[in-house]
Amino acid sequence: MPKLTETFVSKLPLAKEGTQKHWDPEIKGLVLFVGKASKTWYFQKDVGGQTRRVMIGRYPAISASAARETALEFMLDWGRGAGKAIQIGAPTLGNALEAYLSRPKLRSETHKTNLRQQFELHLKDWLRLPLTEISKSMVADRHRKLGATPSGANHLLKYFRTVWNHARRTVDLPESPTMAIEWYDEPPNGEIIEDLSAWRDMVDALPNPIHQVFYEFILATGLRKSEAFALEWKNVHEDWIHVPKTKNGRAFDLPIVALHLDILKPVRGLNKTWVFPSTKSEKGYIGRPVRLQWSPHAHRRTFSTVAMEAGVLEEVVGRLLNHTPKSITGQRYTKPSLNALRPAMDTVIAELVARGALRQSKRIAEN
Repeated sequence: MPKLTETFVSKLPLAKEGTQKHWDPEIKGLVLFVGKASKTWYFQKDVGGQTRRVMIGRYPAISASAARETALEFMLDWGRGAGKAIQIGAPTLGNALEAYLSRPKLRSETHKTNLRQQFELHLKDWLRLPLTEISKSMVADRHRKLGATPSGANHLLKYFRTVWNHARRTVDLPESPTMAIEWYDEPPNGEIIEDLSAWRDMVDALPNPIHQVFYEFILATGLRKSEAFALEWKNVHEDWIHVPKTKNGRAFDLPIVALHLDILKPVRGLNKTWVFPSTKSEKGYIGRPVRLQWSPHAHRRTFSTVAMEAGVLEEVVGRLLNHTPKSITGQRYTKPSLNALRPAMDTVIAELVARGALRQSKRIAEN
């Protein structure tokens, strides 16, 4: 094994796959990690059955001679017992992602699954790299390559930043390399259903009655599609709905009126557990209903818009949508009861009926 000299290190090519490790034969513990984009010096040693590793720095900013001197100093400190305080090396992106997803207060299992899938799809070649091997140029270049979908590129790399910052709580890491990114502008979509009569005709024409009920229900409740997909009958009560876990990680109770139960009549009895069942889904409930001209989130925006236009206060609309209040008082002290929110729901439903979106008496469709 060749000595890690300046000449040898300078001639080493960058790795085509994964990370190559080159150990110095004279200074035990000195190792050079060669990745796809950089070369990094580490000092590593096993202590008490655990591998301890500390980053010395990147080459060529840290020369071979400087790395060797630093490694010798670590050897001396280690011999005095100081090595016990040296941190374990930076985790790989894959390990950092799993540590982040294991947080008990994180969002739903669907959110976790989606995040894993996005990292596997777009950042797979980084998952085995130590975080310290992922540079600013790599992050900025990946963001540009994903620029065909600006919103998707932004969201993915912002989640990468979140995972990085979570790892930073327990590992000595620099600021996230996403600081090099020029984020794409993301003007809000703002799409709502302007013509509710046309929407009504389109929903009535859907061949699957479960999909009909799904779209009516999310318009009448303002629920997110994921919250409606996973709705269980045990959480549907006579005058309220319980959503155990939502996007913000908190349970949510929503007041409902008699018309909501009428909307759900065609799907009651189809499945003991799921309100919107699907025999084609591994989870047991629908995940991809027939697409309409308007997205599921446009239904949620329409619910809030109709509520505002009917005179419901913005703060109350936010409560019906389970938005987190901006004020400390709203976040920590004010918790309106279901009965306090029920008049607002009555108002929204009456307005949707008046606009021809919902019917007072709903027919029971056969499945």
